[in-house]
Amino acid sequence: MAIPIQELVWLVLGVVAAGVATGLLAGVFGVGGGGVVVPVLFEIFRLYGVPDAVRMQLCIGTSLAVILPTAWRSYRAHQARGAVIPKVMRQWTWPIVGGVLLGSVIAAIAPSSAVFKLAFIFIAAIIIAKMWFISDRWHIAPDLPSYPVMAGYGFAIGLGSSLMGISGGSPATLVLTLYGKPIHNAVATSAGVGVPLSIAGVIGFIVAGLPHLAQLPPLSLGFVSLIGVAAIAPISTWVAPLGARIAHALPRRWLEIAFGGFLFLVSARFLQTLI
Repeated sequence: MAIPIQELVWLVLGVVAAGVATGLLAGVFGVGGGGVVVPVLFEIFRLYGVPDAVRMQLCIGTSLAVILPTAWRSYRAHQARGAVIPKVMRQWTWPIVGGVLLGSVIAAIAPSSAVFKLAFIFIAAIIIAKMWFISDRWHIAPDLPSYPVMAGYGFAIGLGSSLMGISGGSPATLVLTLYGKPIHNAVATSAGVGVPLSIAGVIGFIVAGLPHLAQLPPLSLGFVSLIGVAAIAPISTWVAPLGARIAHALPRRWLEIAFGGFLFLVSARFLQTLI
């Protein structure tokens, strides 16, 4: 499929910008940047003629693969500062993996990508509400709940994240701050849980996409585009430690407002494709 040179230039610039934004978001907010990667890939795969029935699944699987090295570097940068909460990592790892695997099953059997667009809109609304309206000082309780409740949170974070293509950083940070954990510890721990979430997501979406290879572009490994990963992952991985330094040094309010606005526009775009 021939693509006009002007559109190709904008696509390249978009991919580079998405890589930089992904790395910064991973460090600053403890998120993997899927909220940026998925919409950029959605437009790229649309221009390349990927059918709508599998386009969101391909975006999400590729996003999770991009997130993996970024989340790892972000987690290591925060761990070096001693900010990660080991207890939460232990309690959430396997429930999150279970939620991601259920999301992968949905990806394999979903008749269209509508469910993933709706999931993106719904989860984006929660993230926007958190960034715009929910103060880090709001608490449900002064300490974390019992293990069954924490496991439920972990499963929900894994499922929702696998349907949206994110590392779970935003919802995980929200839960931890609502239970009295300092924002820097919440961000650092959220970056950590993004690692097992991304690993399980990549494996699950590769397997889920194998029956659909005829509908996918070249160099796709299931619902993971190796070209998309190669284009975005190196940039985002390189930038992630810078984001971690920013998180510990600067106020984040303006970034929260800007990122929330971006998610609002992307959600409106996905909603428009459903009407």
